[in-house]
Amino acid sequence: MSEQEQTHFGFKKVPKTEKASLVRGVFDSVADKYDLMNDLMSFGVHRLWKRFAIELAGVRPGQTVLDLASGTGDLADRFAGLVGPRGLVVMSDINANMLQRGRDRMLDHGHVGNMAFVQINAEQLPIKENSVDLVSIAFGLRNVTDKDAALREMYRVLRPGGRALVLEFSKPLNRPLEKLYDLYSFGVLPRMGELVANDAESYRYLAESIRMHPDQETLKGMMETAGFERCDVHNLTGGIVAVHRGFRL
Repeated sequence: MSEQEQTHFGFKKVPKTEKASLVRGVFDSVADKYDLMNDLMSFGVHRLWKRFAIELAGVRPGQTVLDLASGTGDLADRFAGLVGPRGLVVMSDINANMLQRGRDRMLDHGHVGNMAFVQINAEQLPIKENSVDLVSIAFGLRNVTDKDAALREMYRVLRPGGRALVLEFSKPLNRPLEKLYDLYSFGVLPRMGELVANDAESYRYLAESIRMHPDQETLKGMMETAGFERCDVHNLTGGIVAVHRGFRL
């Protein structure tokens, strides 16, 4: 099989046609413990990362937001309150189990009239061009098989003046932090996954997928190639996480 037909699933190389189903299997496995593990793995700091990203988004009442890889809906929940009854938040995920859990959570929070729920692949968005004010994806881009295609799709659906927001694990900014982070990622995370979610392999994949994801400057360049302008990068927790933002002018 040629290099062009392969992609990374963690550190392993797999056929591009198989990655989506492999990722789906990971999230099917961890769905029940997803929120608990997020809190445990990040010591709750993921909530601060998401709050910062939401502030950068600049969402206003009446706008339309497309949230990709929504998971259980941390960002979508906040966006629904910001767009108000005249706006719309489209909560989406490629994984049906995750989307169902997110939908149930949004209904429990009273978000009914201004939300829609769609199972979609970020590489092929069934959404009209120039129809969305914000596209967001939090901790999901690294799982996409063709990241360039997803970024092009994000750009395509944005209205002029719209923006994209990518919140994702990234590369620590200094060597000591990177070494400590590696020890935690490959030593503690799989063990935690085994004890809490009865699934060490999925959390080993998590650590590996983070290492294979483009670093800050590479991802910024990918966004610019996709058409985004005025791209900026905001490093959080020493670069362990970064928020990338780009505009369609």
